[in-house]
Amino acid sequence: MDNQMTKKDYEAYVERKSKKSNIVLDIIKAFVVGGLICVIGQLITDTAIYFGVSENDASLITSMSLVALAAILTGLNVFDYIGRFSGAGSSVPITGFSNSIVSPAIEFKSEGLVLGVGAKMFIVAGPVLVYGITSSVIYGILYFLFTK
Repeated sequence: MDNQMTKKDYEAYVERKSKKSNIVLDIIKAFVVGGLICVIGQLITDTAIYFGVSENDASLITSMSLVALAAILTGLNVFDYIGRFSGAGSSVPITGFSNSIVSPAIEFKSEGLVLGVGAKMFIVAGPVLVYGITSSVIYGILYFLFTK
């Protein structure tokens, strides 16, 4: 007797086992958490400006603060709970980028600083960086060629 599943059987199996999500609730949670992250960022910016920091420097302080806060929350294993609750709400802003750098670094620290942390740190964010940098260079070249 053949124990192989057909494609149709496999799709039915996956459908039975998959968690059903409430798309409206998921969107609301992502919006609220992503918005809360942005509100925190705006509070940091406004506080810095209130204390006499220039707007450009306040933006820099905000970015650094949000990256540091996300890294700390990732290290304390809190960011994972936020991510599971909010889905894309926590991964889209700069905090998600920080989490994607810190998570593999923590996971592979037992392999050492060079082959563990150093090599694995950009395993998730690396392709994003490569694509982002490459596409921006191509866009810059095309912009230069077609505007001159």
